[in-house]
Amino acid sequence: MNKTEKNPQASLIIIGNEILSGRTQDVNLAYLAAELNKVGVTLAEARVIPDVPDTIVETVNELRAKYDYVFTTGGIGPTHDDITSECIARAFGVDYELNAEAHAILLAHYKEGDLNEARLRMARMAKGAQLVENPISKAPGYRIDNVYVMAGVPMIMQGMFQSMKHLLDGGTPTQSRTIGAEVPEGRVAEGLGRVQEEFADVDVGSYPFYRGGVNGTNLVLRSTNEVQLEAATEAVRNILRDMGAVPHEGEFVKPADRKD
Repeated sequence: MNKTEKNPQASLIIIGNEILSGRTQDVNLAYLAAELNKVGVTLAEARVIPDVPDTIVETVNELRAKYDYVFTTGGIGPTHDDITSECIARAFGVDYELNAEAHAILLAHYKEGDLNEARLRMARMAKGAQLVENPISKAPGYRIDNVYVMAGVPMIMQGMFQSMKHLLDGGTPTQSRTIGAEVPEGRVAEGLGRVQEEFADVDVGSYPFYRGGVNGTNLVLRSTNEVQLEAATEAVRNILRDMGAVPHEGEFVKPADRKD
């Protein structure tokens, strides 16, 4: 990929009633966003959807047409409600079948007689799928076209991602700078707006906080253009200095916790 081009964009589909009910807390989103950034892929959208076949099929088809990459988590285990693979096959209009390579992996992993029908579900997937190694529990994830299908269990999902991230055609990793200040968000809003207008390649965000009696704001700037990023960060520092505030590099730490 030409590094002057816009980074590829990705979406994440988090599949599972247990996420929507609050029973299980998703941690895959934060992990995937950070890891994709390292290889120059921008996570542009994430959706949490239920274990409803039509919803899964429609969401996969919508997002695979919209983004360079689509990642799914959840629903590829051995139980009756693990329906993601069947839905992926429907979305692509291909057969849902026993993958011979995945079958061989499970045969080698389980003791004789332990590979029952439930576990065999983990070897059934969309026809034409290319396997993604699972270094944790062996049952593989897979890729079909630009859709990567991964487990929902965080440790397994992370292992799968590390196994296949070399397949991604990324761009330039996004750099980030954070400036903290004991200034309310409302006081810096106008100045930040001017910085955003001047530096279009830099994403400027403000995140207010109230800690230990201090009302302040952490200002986060992100960009793939390091020169523009540094210039925009210095502009933010100057805005704070001009109003008599001290810019702190990194997340603001309340005075009582500082070591300096």
